[in-house]
Amino acid sequence: MRGRSFNKLNPPQLLILIFIFFALLGTLLLKLPISTTDSITLVDSLFTATSAMTVTGLIVVDTGTAFTLFGQIIILLLIQVGGIGIMTFAVLIFIMLGKKIGFQERLVLQHALNQSTVGGIVLLVKRIVTFAFIIEGIAVLLLSYRWIPEYGWMEGFYYSVFHAISSFNNAGFSIWSDSLMQYVGDPVVNIVISFLFIIGGIGFTVLTDLWYTKKFRKLNLHTKMMLFGTLAINMLAMFVLFVLEYSNPNTLANLSLVEKLWASYFQAVTTRTAGFNSIDIGSMETGSIIWMLLLMFIGAGSTSTGGGIKLTTFIIIILAVNTFIKGKQEIVVFKRSIHQKYVLKALAISTISILFIFVSLFILSITEQTELIVLLFEVISAFGTVGLSMGITPELTDIGKGVIIFIMLLGKLGPLTLAYSLAKPRQAKVRYPNEDLLTG
Repeated sequence: MRGRSFNKLNPPQLLILIFIFFALLGTLLLKLPISTTDSITLVDSLFTATSAMTVTGLIVVDTGTAFTLFGQIIILLLIQVGGIGIMTFAVLIFIMLGKKIGFQERLVLQHALNQSTVGGIVLLVKRIVTFAFIIEGIAVLLLSYRWIPEYGWMEGFYYSVFHAISSFNNAGFSIWSDSLMQYVGDPVVNIVISFLFIIGGIGFTVLTDLWYTKKFRKLNLHTKMMLFGTLAINMLAMFVLFVLEYSNPNTLANLSLVEKLWASYFQAVTTRTAGFNSIDIGSMETGSIIWMLLLMFIGAGSTSTGGGIKLTTFIIIILAVNTFIKGKQEIVVFKRSIHQKYVLKALAISTISILFIFVSLFILSITEQTELIVLLFEVISAFGTVGLSMGITPELTDIGKGVIIFIMLLGKLGPLTLAYSLAKPRQAKVRYPNEDLLTG
């Protein structure tokens, strides 16, 4: 009976249920007395578990002081499972047990990994897990080289493992209350941590394509767009933040030129979805905050550990606008045309996202007593699964925390997943005549 009930669910519905189940399981584990140094509320436990599962990084209690080693390990496991994907781990376990991966499981995987077909989906899962563990393992060794001399073998190694997993999965959770502000000018920490969340955020599809394709011209269009898009937006973001914050005494002004460059670079790339900070977010200029809102809304790449509307979605919209202004009939990039269905999908993702952000901001403006831009920053940070905050997260009301929890889930699962779970898409069987319409 239960099996038949689950078979009636479409992949988006099943994916949402599985995700909620693990978030609730994490909530119960974090509520155990062994998990915390002092008792926390059920809402705070749910918030923390959801933030970890969605690899967001927003916190209502300090990770390093409020949770015991056991609690921190639970958070770390939730981050790893949420970042790489619940279904990815489930399929891996099935493979290890010698079980057959059915068509239903492949459909859920296809939706979870945002793939166009189910073909090769199990092979992609194997590659994702392999890449993730290899990259995290190398990062642990590099960070251990930096932190073991400072903290000793046990603590140094543990800090390295925690931040390697948190970074690669774009979670933004840190053992330290000030995140990475104490390492604002440290080359090793800046390079390793940023490399991890850039690699994690660029997408597993891109990583596998780069690994198995030897020539640039043979890379698929998605990979080329992600590589050029990531490089361009990161360089532009760094330049803008460097200029805007250069004379700010609360962020960059008192740093050396080298530290200014490191801080500008790190804060530019982490804003895309990583959530770590090496300068005080609440002290940044208003222009910098508005710029970061755009970066967080765009987010990382498809099939990545990050959130947001995704970089390729943003690029497609920009290309579509440019094509329309120039009076052309089709979008062309890297000598390849982009089908109209992808433009419609990009518009749907962006529109649904903006609507949910607006509704959430409206509710928070009623329940929370703080500035609108601070609330907007919190909402978009949650949607982009970024985890950066201007400092109001612990002060949110229970209703406010509930709104942010929902937005974190929306950002991780994707707005179309929620839309598809409510209304199954169907191909129209009837075509109607066209008629002109006035717009603009």
